[in-house]
Amino acid sequence: MAIAKLKLFNISSDSKNIDPILARLVEIDYIHLVQASNIVDKVHGLQSYSSDNPCSIILKEILDLEKNYKIEVPLKEVCSLDYSLESMRDYIHSIHEDIKKLSNHKQDTLDLIKKYQDALTQVNDIENLNISLDDLFSCDYLNVRVGRLPIDSIEKLNFYNAKPFVFQSFHVDKGYAWCLYMTTNDHEREIDNIFSSLFFERIHIPEFVHGTPISAQATLKMEIEVAEASLKEIEDDIQRIINDNMDRFVEVKNELLFLAKLYEAKKYVVGLGNKININGFIEVENVKKLEDVFNDMPGVEIEVRPPDYDKRLTPPTKLKNNWFTKPFGMFVEMYGVPSYHDMDPTPIVAITYSLLFGIMFGDLGQGLLLILISFLLYRFKGMQLGAVGMRIGLTSAIFGFFYGSVFGNETLLTPIFQNVFGLSDKPIHVMDSNFTMTLLIATVGLGSIFIVTAMILNIITSLKRKHYPEAFFSHNGVAGLTFYGFVLVTIVLMFTSGYSLLQPLFIIPFAILPIVVIMFKEPLERLIHGHKMFPDGVGGFITEAFFEAFEVVLSYITNTMSFLRVGGFVLSHAGMMLLVYTLMEMMSGGLGRTVTFILGNLFVMGLEGLIVGIQVLRLEFYEMFSRYFEGSGIPFKYNVI
Repeated sequence: MAIAKLKLFNISSDSKNIDPILARLVEIDYIHLVQASNIVDKVHGLQSYSSDNPCSIILKEILDLEKNYKIEVPLKEVCSLDYSLESMRDYIHSIHEDIKKLSNHKQDTLDLIKKYQDALTQVNDIENLNISLDDLFSCDYLNVRVGRLPIDSIEKLNFYNAKPFVFQSFHVDKGYAWCLYMTTNDHEREIDNIFSSLFFERIHIPEFVHGTPISAQATLKMEIEVAEASLKEIEDDIQRIINDNMDRFVEVKNELLFLAKLYEAKKYVVGLGNKININGFIEVENVKKLEDVFNDMPGVEIEVRPPDYDKRLTPPTKLKNNWFTKPFGMFVEMYGVPSYHDMDPTPIVAITYSLLFGIMFGDLGQGLLLILISFLLYRFKGMQLGAVGMRIGLTSAIFGFFYGSVFGNETLLTPIFQNVFGLSDKPIHVMDSNFTMTLLIATVGLGSIFIVTAMILNIITSLKRKHYPEAFFSHNGVAGLTFYGFVLVTIVLMFTSGYSLLQPLFIIPFAILPIVVIMFKEPLERLIHGHKMFPDGVGGFITEAFFEAFEVVLSYITNTMSFLRVGGFVLSHAGMMLLVYTLMEMMSGGLGRTVTFILGNLFVMGLEGLIVGIQVLRLEFYEMFSRYFEGSGIPFKYNVI
């Protein structure tokens, strides 16, 4: 339960070996490489090999081919460095052009078939007219239009009843009415404009169609058959090109994917003359594995040094936790990653989050059900939150047992406490009004312990960073801990023994002096660093520091009282379950009570679980993390390429 110990490694060789080295390096998934820009920008004479990736354009054309023509190109491992980007680019472009030409021809054929099918539909509609199409569409004084009109536009034709046109609808299909309208030459433009505004789609009968509708149907069907045969030939030609070139296509794509990794990896290469260097961080236990990768490559040297050896580079942070605490790392990463030399707060989050959630959501039955649901989500959906749910469900079940609550039933476990543990009743009565004040005081006391713990962690962390002013003079350092601890001890002694520490002998060193130190933290820090204590004058500083100190004192109070929400949600959870049972009693039948019981429990679990989870996270971030955790580290990245 700590931050993994790392080493800084440096791979050096001649520049001619850059591709063979990177070819092996891109396959390693346990290192964190350092970008060359972090070093090149700080040292004159060094160069970076980073450049635009020439493979990306060719790969994009391949992806377009796969997407547009539904080609499935399998992936396979390729590590060859014998390649010609120009020949691969020409090959892919040539294949793309051939398929594109056929595809365009295919689309033209599809459009033609659609045109013939629409015309056939229209001809079928006017089959009963028993008139030659040539006569119908070549009248000297009448103009005939056939096509389709949206159904919702038909009613709008009523507004144009006074206009000189004849309209006939034949049948409705997919939201359209297949129809015909006729008007005179004098009103042709006006009527065409009206139907155009109603989104009329005109269908042109092909010029080769003549004679009666029956003979026209035969002609159109024959043309459709010819076009469909042509379409089949085009599709076969496209598939033939794909099949004939698939082996080469697979080879080129996977080769390009591998080469793209190499070009991407060059941003980690630092050049100096004809020499190259690659820097990165690795866990101590993986150093031997890295050395074995390059053992058989002559001219390659690997140097392993302490992580802080190069002051230009900041060691990344890799969190290592056990099975219980590991899932809570997601909450830590939401806030930030600890620096390499800082403390990993994940174990503390795991303990405090589980404890607070269990207290606020204590129910044996619902806790066990939460474990089951979370397990299913984690097992089949891979949800990291499911792993957290299993752990907090366990603490919910434990506290629910002590509360004597099983799906809101407050008496079911009482016989167990009486017969097995020899108690007269269950140990904790959440719904007892006499217990309410005890519960609230206990949660405030628990919050005080958490705040004190956070202050101690801040002191330890600050000392490790050698940030002594923060460790001793801040409101979360020794000065703040002294003041806050004095207030807590005073309150506890007054309520337990009646003894008061509110005497000058105690107030001056443990209350007034710490507040003064907190007020003068910045001047004292400047003094330690040899700077002027009050660069902007004493008067203005005293006024500002006084109000800041007053705010600090208020923050101690509000932060402590914030933990009252823990007790509040204990009562809220029990109250909502009491409401469920009240509703059950109002039901007359057994089925109604069962349904109310199931839905009520699910509702309470969903609503209360979500709210409690958010509230506990808020306490972690605002009341604890803000005191000792900065989250300014760099995460250890496995797949940097």
